[in-house]
Amino acid sequence: MTDALELDALWDEFHRVVNMTSQELAAWLRVRDAGEDEEPLPEQAGTDTGQHVLAILQKRRTDLTDDDIRVMYEVVDTVTAQQDEEDEPEAEDTGRRHRLMTLGHDPLKPPQ
Repeated sequence: MTDALELDALWDEFHRVVNMTSQELAAWLRVRDAGEDEEPLPEQAGTDTGQHVLAILQKRRTDLTDDDIRVMYEVVDTVTAQQDEEDEPEAEDTGRRHRLMTLGHDPLKPPQ
């Protein structure tokens, strides 16, 4: 497992890049998966990673598992790589924005 200092840094970085609240992410996952004919149960909506991010947002740092830590690293790496590729998000790039929102990051949301 990760040492305490590294975990603290990861926790802070994860919560920096995941700029959507758990409520916003849960709503987005439900909307994204809603179809004309059917809709999944709210707790089953979204990708596995999106659901995992949502679960992490609802945990305390001391309750993290090794799998949570792995997902946190993946999310931080993915969002950071996307930010490095394009400094200014464009509203027209909805596909990219929606993929990032599935991870809890809305590139059009102003920094806090």
